[in-house]
Amino acid sequence: MEKWLGLPYPLGATYTGVGVNFAVFSENATSVELCLFDSLDDKHEKHRIRMRDHTDQVWHVFIPGLKPGQLYGYRVHGLYAPEQGHRFNPNKMLIDPYAKAIAGKEQWSDELFAYVMANPDEDLEMDLRDSAPFIPRSVVIDPEFDWEKDKSPKIPLHESIIYEVHVKGFSQLWDKIEESKRGTYAALGTPEAIKYFKELGVNTIELLPVHQHVDDKGLQDKSLSNYWGYNTIGFFAPECSFSGSGNLGGQVTEFKQMVKNLHDAGLEVILDVVYNHTAEGNHLGPTLCFKGIDNASYYRLLGDNPRYYMDYTGTGNTLKVIHPRVLQLIMDSLRYWVTEMHVDGFRFDLASTLAREFHEVSRLSAFFDIIHQDPVISQVKLIAEPWDVGEGGYQVGNFPVLWSEWNGKYRDTVRSYWKGDEGCMGDFAYRLTGSSDLYQWTGKKPYASVNFITAHDGFTLHDLVSYNDKHNDANGEGNCDGDSHSRSWNCGAEGETDDEGVNKLRRRQLRNFLATLFLSQGVPMLCAGDEYGRTQKGNNNAYCQDNELSWLDWDRTEEQKNLFEFTCRLVHMRRDHQVLRRPKFFQGRKIRGTNVKDITWFNPGGSEMTDDEWTSNFVKCVGVICNGLNIDVLDFKGNVICDDTYLLLFNAHYEPHQFVLPGPTDIRWKKVIDTADEKGFVDTPDKIEAKKMITLVDRSIQVFVMRDLS
Repeated sequence: MEKWLGLPYPLGATYTGVGVNFAVFSENATSVELCLFDSLDDKHEKHRIRMRDHTDQVWHVFIPGLKPGQLYGYRVHGLYAPEQGHRFNPNKMLIDPYAKAIAGKEQWSDELFAYVMANPDEDLEMDLRDSAPFIPRSVVIDPEFDWEKDKSPKIPLHESIIYEVHVKGFSQLWDKIEESKRGTYAALGTPEAIKYFKELGVNTIELLPVHQHVDDKGLQDKSLSNYWGYNTIGFFAPECSFSGSGNLGGQVTEFKQMVKNLHDAGLEVILDVVYNHTAEGNHLGPTLCFKGIDNASYYRLLGDNPRYYMDYTGTGNTLKVIHPRVLQLIMDSLRYWVTEMHVDGFRFDLASTLAREFHEVSRLSAFFDIIHQDPVISQVKLIAEPWDVGEGGYQVGNFPVLWSEWNGKYRDTVRSYWKGDEGCMGDFAYRLTGSSDLYQWTGKKPYASVNFITAHDGFTLHDLVSYNDKHNDANGEGNCDGDSHSRSWNCGAEGETDDEGVNKLRRRQLRNFLATLFLSQGVPMLCAGDEYGRTQKGNNNAYCQDNELSWLDWDRTEEQKNLFEFTCRLVHMRRDHQVLRRPKFFQGRKIRGTNVKDITWFNPGGSEMTDDEWTSNFVKCVGVICNGLNIDVLDFKGNVICDDTYLLLFNAHYEPHQFVLPGPTDIRWKKVIDTADEKGFVDTPDKIEAKKMITLVDRSIQVFVMRDLS
């Protein structure tokens, strides 16, 4: 087969119109072979080509005549010495780290492991069997796509409403979607899906991992799979199982069309990305890609014993982000998904891991520096999951400028408040108003806080108010997996019950959580299914449940339809009123030129809260006026915020509370929300005078809007 030397950049397989250039980095390899396959049915390569040219630690070759759809892999030669950190084994076919598409899924067998598994020394003896029949193929793609006039909606972050959703789980059971499209990228871009998103009111679709991932052998042995996909093997390749258009590049085109359709409807797309580890596990894991290409360069190894891996992620390995080529891999991947796939931002899984220079998490790490300086990545949404499992990994409030964070303290505080815990009133006020205690000190704004009650990881909202303990038996781990501390408030009984009083209370708590989320300053994130009360039957770790337990149910009860309508109205209320999504923090002082404050907190007697009340263990009822007129705050178009003024009343006590509506006697308040009502929203023309006393039902919220005397 004719071949030329080719070029060392770009990395990966690049179709030029007359052939394909292949380039792969390996610092410690002694030689690299390119392997070409004619079809997915081939057990072994039809051609093996030695990549003789080696420039700046990149091995490269150009093959004229090759076209998109070509299947390939690599065999890499070098030292097999795990005790020195090297695991080269040319008997193992390897996926290209820069593959833009990957065809097929791994077929688990002992051949996928670089060592002799039966050896008592475990990973020290090299296995000589060929893994080619069992490993997916890298695919050469045609990057051409007609984007027409596609543009990012560029929704300001303070106006974003995030919907966290799994590609397959969203549409797998939806009979309105053509059967061949269910569970695919294409389904998310259909008119039916877009109509649903618009009706709900969300504007930013956050997809659980779509990078090509591996289904763990242990799960497959139990007839389960890695449903969530936090087990990446291809940082450039869309997961092929979500494609209805084939896996020889069709997944790339289908993903692009999905993004194009969503953009055309004014919806953004952000990706949940997992750059902290790979699917190759620890020293006993398989050799699929990075381990065999250059283990010592790609992974963080123990300094005094490089046979073993540093593990800040709980998965067995941690990517070596401090290595320039690994950092380049991450940046090239991020840039590719923005420039070529047109996504609008990223949520970084276990982001603290990426900020570890040597051991400690550093706000001055190379990872942050290069992202802040990048003209492409610095302009999209960057959201951190600000923790990992290593020492000092919990970094909520400590990520630098440009970054927003999943606010774990928001989740924990709001749950504690509605559970009825004592002593959390002050924290609850901070979380409701954007967590200025966490973000204002660095000059950040409320939208640095991504607020959430639940996410994919943990109880659904329905289960949070229905179960006191997890029920993860279906995962096959004896109910020992999942967060053992993810306990709900004690409602009195688990699961279903005939006690209508308990059921009413649960429904009210669902409305309380949803109302709190969308009335809070910051960026709300709604976990898909919580808008109607989806249940996982008490499973708080459904990562391996690719079935009806995890998929959205579109055959909904009357109660679920009512909750969906309530959620829709909350979301649209937030979108329609800037005072509920301010771009700046409240200051708690008088608005310039007026005699009223931008925000005022009240006790049930209608007087302003005292310091003693804020710190009391027993105070669980509070009111707050959010003033809609603020000439000191401009929106992103430079307009003065002039909006309705809202009064929010919260009662987390298990008994009703009398509350004196605050304000001068010439004020009238119109009730718009009462979570004690089964519909949640109250449609009444009645207006109540300030200083009048109303009853706030136990565990409930009431929302009033200020009206004139007419």
